[in-house]
Amino acid sequence: MTTCKDSRCMKALVMADQLSPDEKFHLITRNLQEVLGEEKLKQVLQERELKVYWGTATTGKPHVAYFVPMSKIADFLKAGCEVTILFADLHAFLDNMKAPWELLELRVKYYEQVIKAMLESISVPLDKLKFVKGTDFQLSREYTLDVYRLSSMVTEHDAKKAGAEVVKQVEHPLLSGLLYPGLQALDEEYLKVDAQFGGVDQRKIFTLAEKYLPSLGYAKRSHLMNPMVPGLTGAKMSSSEEESKIDLLDSAGDVKKKLKKAFCEPGNIQNNGVLSFVKYVVFPLRGEFCVKRDPKWGGDKVYTAFEELEKDFAEELVHPGDLKASVEVALNQLLEPIRKKFESPELRKLSNSAYPDPSKTKGDVKSVKAGGGDDDELDPSRVDIRVGKIISVEKHPDADSLYLEKIDVGEPEPRTVVSGLVAYVSQEDLQDRLVLVLCNLKPQKMRGIESQAMLLCASVEGEPRRVEPLDPPEGSSPGERVFVEGYETGKPDDKLNPKKKVWEKVQVDLKISDECVAQWKDKQLMTKLGQITCKTLKGGNIS
Repeated sequence: MTTCKDSRCMKALVMADQLSPDEKFHLITRNLQEVLGEEKLKQVLQERELKVYWGTATTGKPHVAYFVPMSKIADFLKAGCEVTILFADLHAFLDNMKAPWELLELRVKYYEQVIKAMLESISVPLDKLKFVKGTDFQLSREYTLDVYRLSSMVTEHDAKKAGAEVVKQVEHPLLSGLLYPGLQALDEEYLKVDAQFGGVDQRKIFTLAEKYLPSLGYAKRSHLMNPMVPGLTGAKMSSSEEESKIDLLDSAGDVKKKLKKAFCEPGNIQNNGVLSFVKYVVFPLRGEFCVKRDPKWGGDKVYTAFEELEKDFAEELVHPGDLKASVEVALNQLLEPIRKKFESPELRKLSNSAYPDPSKTKGDVKSVKAGGGDDDELDPSRVDIRVGKIISVEKHPDADSLYLEKIDVGEPEPRTVVSGLVAYVSQEDLQDRLVLVLCNLKPQKMRGIESQAMLLCASVEGEPRRVEPLDPPEGSSPGERVFVEGYETGKPDDKLNPKKKVWEKVQVDLKISDECVAQWKDKQLMTKLGQITCKTLKGGNIS
């Protein structure tokens, strides 16, 4: 059990005892799009605390839209509800096999760790929650018999209609997808709850439960429905659509990049995922939102009601760029504790094993369960970067803009490297200099001479463009390995396959920090002696 360490949590729990049934009902239902069975809810609240459950199928990786149900779970707890969180592993398998059977256990473990990290980041006390895995009760004799009983009552039409917005729709649907809604209905009885909470996309499953559970002799439950929050593209935020979502483990740089591309048209409050995040996550959790902006545009403004912010945005008094920048700050505050938790080698391994790179596994997930899955295409340790020493440098005989260097990278013979640095760095500055060298690219001919490696530099675009070689720590020796902080134990590929574009995918997240430190996804590039730096190019790219 995790105990509550935040005074705000204790305050919230004390508050529940002081609320009237009507106040609890208001807290339970605020920001919901629809409630089925309101009178039943009110009746229960007059007699005792409400028992409610939220289920999540353990399919794709949870993303920031999961903060929407998390903030409602915080409301439920403030209202004194007994809350159960169901990790619906069997549902994940039934939904067109979104989670292979061999990965169910790993994905449940991943979901449990990441959902708990999310709840902790918004100060929800875990000891007031009950966590249940679906297959712990859904494979029992009693439950299985009820599945058969229910299947003898529900028509194919009703089952297909109920799952239309939840179960993946394909041209030739599997029978498993028809079972999915019935199992979700039965969960209400087997978890012994008064109400089920979910998105409004679950409505048809909820109405199926209300129609058929009484036919089995079980009580009809109430249903609480969240609105569907738009993703970054304006459509539903989805685990399977990379551009629509921000992952919980995305770096601060990734968050900035994705928010920059997010749909947020001036004055448009429809299908605006950035604005919706403020409404359904920031305000319920914090009660206010600060829009940060330049003093010449009015300076920072704190909003204590979402309606004020929405009105100002609709009237174009709040610029989309200022809204995005302010949401970026709030979002990173929520994500940082989760990122820190998942820096541990155990959780990184769990993440890679639960979600193996499909191009590496080729469908063989059994090897993943045995402990594989770390060979991720974007694992920076696959790239062989070493400290090198330039032992000679001269102009390329056939190209005025290119240098021809001999670089010692700790091998019996120095490597020949061709680099386009003539316009940026003098020969004198390169001679005998320690540099960083990418050593496992496929050799390429450059104006007739084969370049056997790449000399890595920081650069800043503009007029003029500025370029500086990266600097290893003082006292470094040729051949010393360069690694990304947290990826010390990985081994580089012998040769990178050009078709896989591993270097290109790693390189896009290589940056220079404001402290002139080389980083990959906000993690430092290092040798055993310390960090990799450049002299002056803050915020530059690395290539």
